Amino acid sequence: MVLPLVLVGFLLAGCGQGAQRAQSAPAGVPSPAPVQSDSPPYPVGSPQSTAPAVENGMAPVVRRIPTDKPYVFLTIDDGEIKDPAAVELAKRGWPTLFLNEKYFKDDAAYFTSLNAPVEDHTVDHPNLRGKPYEFQREEICDDADAEQRAFGVRPTLFRPPFGNYDDNTRRAAAACGLKAVVLWDETINNGAMQFQVGHHLRPGDIVLMHFRKTFTEDYQAFLDQVKADGLTPARLPDFLS
Repeated sequence: MVLPLVLVGFLLAGCGQGAQRAQSAPAGVPSPAPVQSDSPPYPVGSPQSTAPAVENGMAPVVRRIPTDKPYVFLTIDDGEIKDPAAVELAKRGWPTLFLNEKYFKDDAAYFTSLNAPVEDHTVDHPNLRGKPYEFQREEICDDADAEQRAFGVRPTLFRPPFGNYDDNTRRAAAACGLKAVVLWDETINNGAMQFQVGHHLRPGDIVLMHFRKTFTEDYQAFLDQVKADGLTPARLPDFLS
């Protein structure tokens, strides 16, 4: 498979070889179209970049990943509808799951079968903005504790329900040991991509979908858009390590 030059450079660097100058195409010869891949050209699960630092006791807010690589990041929230098709679909796209304890506590095995990172999304999915610090800390920390018990790994990222947060949210997330408050740029609903900017995915975009009845259509819409835009799905925690 032909890889974009930027990915070739990345592979060479990862193998410890010296940097090589890319050869320019002859004049008049068009550049090749970007080629999409289902897997990023690095060992999945290995840190690729770090989250911004916690400052003044508040976790940083991340809406997209700064990268010059053609990577996009799929995130799936809540966990209410458990579509059996997700088990096969999740083998593509490298999703990250932001789950509520109320949805995984009685069927953690389903989410384990997706073989995807599980991150914090509160216990009961309340709107946190404006709530007292202790209320928010309990929702966030208790979900992290429950995920560690259920899945054997403690989450490192937090997504506030509805994308609503305040300074108490950021303080509580940091106090619970979470490295970042993660938002998004694009969403998928009813099998259709919805963009905040333009009509295409961009490198570094974080995409949001949910465990809903339209899970299959939504997931396929993501895969189709990634292919059309010549991008590659990557695993979000690898870039917020």
